[in-house]
Amino acid sequence: MSSLRASADYMGMLGTVINALALSAAIEQQGVETRVQTAIEIAKVAEPFVRRRALSHLSKGRVVILAAGTGNPFFSTDTAAALRARELGCDALLKATKVDGVYSADPMLDKNAQRFPTLTHQEFLDRHLRVMDSTAVSLCLESKLTIVVFDLFVEGNIERVVRGETLGSTIRS
Repeated sequence: MSSLRASADYMGMLGTVINALALSAAIEQQGVETRVQTAIEIAKVAEPFVRRRALSHLSKGRVVILAAGTGNPFFSTDTAAALRARELGCDALLKATKVDGVYSADPMLDKNAQRFPTLTHQEFLDRHLRVMDSTAVSLCLESKLTIVVFDLFVEGNIERVVRGETLGSTIRS
């Protein structure tokens, strides 16, 4: 059973590489230089993730898009994002997803679910909320890294959140 899960996780990692390449192309069409780095070796399409190289690209004003999670099965992309954000000294982790924030329950299933505009990392963990996994939120809690959860499917939201507009839900210490 775990070999099926591992295979599925590797397929998911490859999917994130495809998404990263598409995002890179879209950003570059706007005149912004990007680099895609992956946690699995796929040299023909992306650089391997190397912390110092990523920091160098960032210092030159490039957008670094990280793909393939940690390169290990059984770890979520949320956990990988939190890990990389800590490694790179990021100011915030931006969680683009299919809902417009953190809810008390799944808003797709529960019409009475309430959205939290802001909450702490500890409140998120204590309430057992599900938009991100608890390992990722715990990593962000340890380093006091702010998380912004917002709707990916609203046109312009990525640009808005990057510019600092208040969107979705903010999780902070």
